[in-house]
Amino acid sequence: MNIRYASARAIFLSTALAAVPAMAEEAGGQAGSDGAAQAGNQIVVTAQKIEQRAQDVPITISALRGDRIEELGVGDLDELSNYIPGLNVQEQSANNPGIVIRGVTSDSGSAQQGPRVTLYYNGVDISRSRGSYQSIYDLDRVEVIKGPQATLFGTASAVGAISIVPARPEPGLSAELTGGYGNYDYTLLTGYLNAGSDQVAGRIAFEWKRRDGYVENLSASQEDELYALDNLGLRGSLRVRPRPDFTIDLVGTFDRQRNGGTPFISGNFPTEAGPADPFGPANLGGSPFSREVLGKDQLGLDREIYDLNLTAEYRFADDWAFTTVNGYREFDSLETFDADGSAAWFLEFAEIAEGWQFSHEGRFSYSGMDLRGSFGWNVFTEDGRQNVPFSSEEGIFLQCAAGVVPDIACVGPDGTVPAEQVTGLLTGGQVARLPYQSVFENQGQNDSYSVFADATWIATRALELTAGVRLLWEDRESGYFAEVAPSVLTGGPSLIPGQTDTNGRTFTAREDFFDVLPRFNALYRASPDLNFYATVSKGRRSAVVQLGATRDENGIAVPNYQLVPEEVVWNYELGAKLSRGPVSASLGAYYLDYSGFQVSVIQDDGTTRTESAGSASNLGIEAELAVQAAPWLSLFANGAYIDAKVDEDSALADAYSGARFRLQPKWQAAAGFTVDAPIGEGMRFFATPSVTHRSRIYFELPNNPVTSQGSVTLLNARAGIAFAEDRFEIAGFIRNATDEDYLLDAGNTGGAFGYPTFIPAEPRFYGIELTARLF
Repeated sequence: MNIRYASARAIFLSTALAAVPAMAEEAGGQAGSDGAAQAGNQIVVTAQKIEQRAQDVPITISALRGDRIEELGVGDLDELSNYIPGLNVQEQSANNPGIVIRGVTSDSGSAQQGPRVTLYYNGVDISRSRGSYQSIYDLDRVEVIKGPQATLFGTASAVGAISIVPARPEPGLSAELTGGYGNYDYTLLTGYLNAGSDQVAGRIAFEWKRRDGYVENLSASQEDELYALDNLGLRGSLRVRPRPDFTIDLVGTFDRQRNGGTPFISGNFPTEAGPADPFGPANLGGSPFSREVLGKDQLGLDREIYDLNLTAEYRFADDWAFTTVNGYREFDSLETFDADGSAAWFLEFAEIAEGWQFSHEGRFSYSGMDLRGSFGWNVFTEDGRQNVPFSSEEGIFLQCAAGVVPDIACVGPDGTVPAEQVTGLLTGGQVARLPYQSVFENQGQNDSYSVFADATWIATRALELTAGVRLLWEDRESGYFAEVAPSVLTGGPSLIPGQTDTNGRTFTAREDFFDVLPRFNALYRASPDLNFYATVSKGRRSAVVQLGATRDENGIAVPNYQLVPEEVVWNYELGAKLSRGPVSASLGAYYLDYSGFQVSVIQDDGTTRTESAGSASNLGIEAELAVQAAPWLSLFANGAYIDAKVDEDSALADAYSGARFRLQPKWQAAAGFTVDAPIGEGMRFFATPSVTHRSRIYFELPNNPVTSQGSVTLLNARAGIAFAEDRFEIAGFIRNATDEDYLLDAGNTGGAFGYPTFIPAEPRFYGIELTARLF
């Protein structure tokens, strides 16, 4: 631990002292708060490492300013995804967000597996699932760049990238404080304080948000309702400009969750409230193992994130700049959950996830009359583990898992097993209640080194041609160990078939990889208002050095090693972007061709394993429209069509042939309008009602209608009045106004044992917020 911190400090100090400063523009695309300025009705972005109107970027990009996110009443990334075509974020837990771009998800918690979607915060890749959730408050903007972007964003962006850009310190004094209250005892307190000059400026921002759970838990042992929230985010930013051509940004972030348990509601087992109902109360009690060994007597998540970023820019010539982006991030979480969805001590799991990462990038940028581009290097290292304790009572487990009496429910509403149903499990006339415990842990030490170059030739005033490439070297090392207790009742080496104790040893395996990741783009300006573009790019998801344990012919534990080949995708894309007067619009069509498509499959012991489903393809269309109909009225609409599935003729994919990708709606759309009108006396009225729609999604591969959710349409709105020249504001919000019942997830760990569980999505939420500002 000390060595890690010392190394990180050394690189941070050497970067600063070397006076090779840096751009406020992050590696994922950021140029400080001024980078989000408006050009007409087009937001200015830096997805290609320079400031450009979104219309002039020859890739499909959706960007929302921080104030627009506030207008929509959005408080989390999953809510934001409803308004961005081709993006879907499933937040089953802050510890397990599923981020889906163009139908392809990235949500594996295994330390041995790489992500598909790059999530950037302050210009640094934070894509590791258990450490990626980030509260979105006091933002400059969010950019969603679709399609493989390895050249610009790194190897994890196999299907796209999301760049979260916080607001930067500015000269002058300003502040904002917002307090809110709503149903389910929702409480919000958020704001910022900014002060400084052109040379030195600082900003402190925070968000505290809590809410009671919206799923009742009937268990007497659990005090908190399920899906209760208690989130705290703190961020401190310092900007130093000793000279106009030299900028240094230092940002520290702390995120903390103390959230209630995930409502895994059984589709099989009744509760005292009645038959199994995904939208009814649950009866989840956890296990003595969690209380006695883990020291956590309540279901839920305890998680902490520490993040430090140093970004600097030095413009050493008229057309040249050097940027360095450096980041250290550490996460530590403990989550306990009741995976069977019943009151019985049947499938009780926990997850201890820990990890740290360090990233350093250096980049030279050039912008001339006929040529612009960048080249540089990146070093990224991460070390993490996912430890999964499992506990059960043997009698209940065998009754349910082995199906002693298959036609009768194995667990009663109160979690007991009636004696007449378990004659074979009686000990002295009593139902056997023997505790069982096991622990599995996967580990990952991943190091990557890359060099990249990207250049755009302005061939004529109407035509721009871009070519880029990233050369990547990877070193991936995996570790695995397990502590598996023998079964008392069966006499076997394990209660669950396939579990293997490693006898205190940690098995390891290591592989090296190299790849070349290119991109090619063309932009044609048919007129000052209309651009066409074409893209060909290659994406890659890292190979998986997958490690487990098995027994040889002598019953000795040996490593079970499998190298799952890398997943490669080629992206072909055509599009058009229009900005004419009050209208801006974009239309894009793409085709993604996958080889070695990786899927996560839940095993019989509740853990997941990566498999190759062979070839896959993805055809889609995305469109966005914004109209400034009047000075006080703006309209918006967007939509996406995605036909993504495993190829039917794939020789490797018998079980997945023709299956739709998980968490992928075929149709997605959003529409609404914003009224922002003065009403006199220094007052104005504002309102943004909106509607979002998503067609059926499947939660698992292979597809199963039981574990799917049909189409969902949600109505949301935020409206209020600002007065005293915008110094004060009162606003009301409502989400899911019609109180639609729909599922957030289904199947889950319990499904691997034949008892799928269901997680209900958010019901109707509403509340009021008061804001005070100092300009």
